Amino acid sequence: MLDGFSNISKIPELQKRILFTFLLLAVYRIGAHIPTPGIDTAALAAFFEQAKGSLLGLFDMFAGGALSNLSVFALGIMPYISASIILQLLTIAIPHLERLSKEGEAGRRKITQYTRYGTIVLSIIQGFGIAIGLENMAGPTGVSIVINPGWGFRLMTVISLTAGTAFIMWLGEQITEKGIGNGISLIIFAGIVCRGPQAIFNTFRLLSAGEMGVVFIVLLIAMMVAVVGVIVFVESGQRRIPIQYAKRVVGRKVYGGQSTHLPLKVNTAGVIPPIFASSIIMFPATIANFVPHPWMKTIADILSPGRAGYELLYVIFIVFFCYFYTAVTFNPVDVADNLKKYGGYIPGIRPGKKTAEYIDGILTRLTLGGAVYVSVICVLPSFLISYLNVPFYFGGTALLIVVGVALDTAGQIETHLLTRQYEGFMKKGRIAKRR
Repeated sequence: MLDGFSNISKIPELQKRILFTFLLLAVYRIGAHIPTPGIDTAALAAFFEQAKGSLLGLFDMFAGGALSNLSVFALGIMPYISASIILQLLTIAIPHLERLSKEGEAGRRKITQYTRYGTIVLSIIQGFGIAIGLENMAGPTGVSIVINPGWGFRLMTVISLTAGTAFIMWLGEQITEKGIGNGISLIIFAGIVCRGPQAIFNTFRLLSAGEMGVVFIVLLIAMMVAVVGVIVFVESGQRRIPIQYAKRVVGRKVYGGQSTHLPLKVNTAGVIPPIFASSIIMFPATIANFVPHPWMKTIADILSPGRAGYELLYVIFIVFFCYFYTAVTFNPVDVADNLKKYGGYIPGIRPGKKTAEYIDGILTRLTLGGAVYVSVICVLPSFLISYLNVPFYFGGTALLIVVGVALDTAGQIETHLLTRQYEGFMKKGRIAKRR
C-alpha cells in the first residue's frame, strides 16, 4: 500500500487533482463558519444544545456543524440529496423521466439539470421555513435568537442559505469534474470527519481525569477497528450471478459466447434507509422544539435516541426502507428482459419470467441480510453511549457514509494509477468501490 501512495508523486495530473480537491474542501469548511446576518449566535448555540437528538441534530451532522451556528452553508448539501432522491423516485412514476434515464449521457445531463433546479426550490422553501422558525424560537434564558425579526430578516436568510447551498453544489461538481471525483460525497465526508478532533480531545480529557481507563480505551479502539473492517467487508460484498451469452453468427463472424456475471450488492440501498428512518422518527422531537406543548414533549421523550421505543421503530423503518428503496432502484423484470434481448441467460434458469423470479428471490434474501447489517451499525451508537458511556458518537449513518466515501475515493485514485500503468494500493486485487 505504501508503494501505491508513493506512485501518486509520479503523476503530476493526479497530484493537481488531489490538491484541487483539498483546496475546495478547505473553502467549504471556511464557509461553514461565516454566520448569516441577524442572528444571536450565543442564543442559537444554547438552543441547539437542547435540541440534540432531534431532526435538527441530524441535519446539522450533514451540514458539518454549519446549522448550529446558522452559517451561510447551514442547509449544507441536504437539499441536493433530497432533490436527487425525489428525481429517482419520480423516474419510476413519470414516463418522460424514465425515457431520459435511458438516453445515456444526454439524458443524465438533463436529469442533473432538473436536480439543480429542484435543489434551488427546496433551498428556498427550507430557508424560509428556518427563518420563520427562528423568529419563533428563543434560547434557554428566553433571549430571542433573531435580533430584528421581520421580512427583511426572512429575505436575507432565504437568499443567504439558498446561495450557500448553490455554491456547495457547485463545489461538489467541480471536485467531481476537476478533482478526484465523488464531489458531493466528499463534502458530506468532510462535514462529518471535522468533528473527529473534538471527540479525540474529549476522550483524552476523560482519560487524564481518571473517568476512563487505559484498558477500556484500548478495547474500544479494537472494537472500532473491527466495526470498520466489517463495514468495508459488507459494503464491498457482492452476490455474483453467472451469466452466459449465446453465440450468434452474423455473416462470417461469430458474436457472443462469453461468460460474465450480474453483481448484486448486499447493501443495495446504501445509507438511504437510516436517513429516511431517522427523519421520520425524529420529526416529533423537532416539532416539540417549536411547539412547547406537554403531550408533544411526552412523545418527543418516548422517541428520543436511546429509548427502547425509538430503537425498535428505527430498526423497523430501516428494514422497510431497505426493501422499498431496493425495489424502486432495481427492477428484476427489466434485468431479465435485457438479458433475453441480448441473448444472455442464467445457466439452468429459463429466460424471461423465471429469470426475473430467480433474481428477485436472491435479491430478497440479500436485502434482508443488508437490512440486519445496517440496523446493527445504526443502533450501535446508542448502545455505546447508553451502556458503555462512550464520550463520542461512533457508528450509525455517519460511519456508513465515512467508510463508503473513503472506499470510493480510494478506488478513484487507484483507477488513475492503473490507467497510467502504475500499481494500485494493493499487490493483489483492487479496492472494491460501492458502485
